[in-house]
Amino acid sequence: MHHPSEQNIKVSADVAVFAIKDGALCVLLIQMKKKPYEAQWAMPGGLIGDAETAADAAARILKDQTGLDGIYLEQLQTFDAPERDALGRVVSVAYMALLPRAAEDLRTTDKYADVRWWPVAKLPALAYDHAHMAATALARLRAKLGYTNIIANLLPASFTLGQLQDAYERVLGQELDKRNFRKKILALGLIEETGRTTAGAAHRPAALYRFRKRGLTYIEIL
Repeated sequence: MHHPSEQNIKVSADVAVFAIKDGALCVLLIQMKKKPYEAQWAMPGGLIGDAETAADAAARILKDQTGLDGIYLEQLQTFDAPERDALGRVVSVAYMALLPRAAEDLRTTDKYADVRWWPVAKLPALAYDHAHMAATALARLRAKLGYTNIIANLLPASFTLGQLQDAYERVLGQELDKRNFRKKILALGLIEETGRTTAGAAHRPAALYRFRKRGLTYIEIL
């Protein structure tokens, strides 16, 4: 049975995928082939299937278009400007995804020309309203650094205090005072020492830490 409405609106899922790569916060983009967006870059996305939730579609799209699977994913916002897609009315349920390392073994389908990491500070011109979507996702990520442990999803299972501070600085786009940062982070009790140190380092081995809980925890941090 079909709904009696004559509404002609499609619904898609788009994903802003972040990771730290080569000393910069990066977002994952695919290069379009279809007109009128030929050769333009966009975030992974596609229409939601009739039997899918938006979250299921976002996970499927990521795996199909980039090869990524099983990563942190949270709903971001609905983007519904009537003119956002030149091919027709499409409402997008956008998501934000985070990776503990920038995957190098990316793959995409023959529908797209390329898939690549781009520094958030040097994004190319993006198709649809994806520039606004990327900016919204970055603002959400930066805001959640202040009251959650979401940074854990951009780090490996074990890390040094230096690597932790570097991750915060890459996302925020600014330097943090080393002494104050470490004092605050250790006082919060979010992380603990693993009992191991870095191996093969050129300098003095540094203690390795891990998050006590990697699941999203709400606590005032910054």
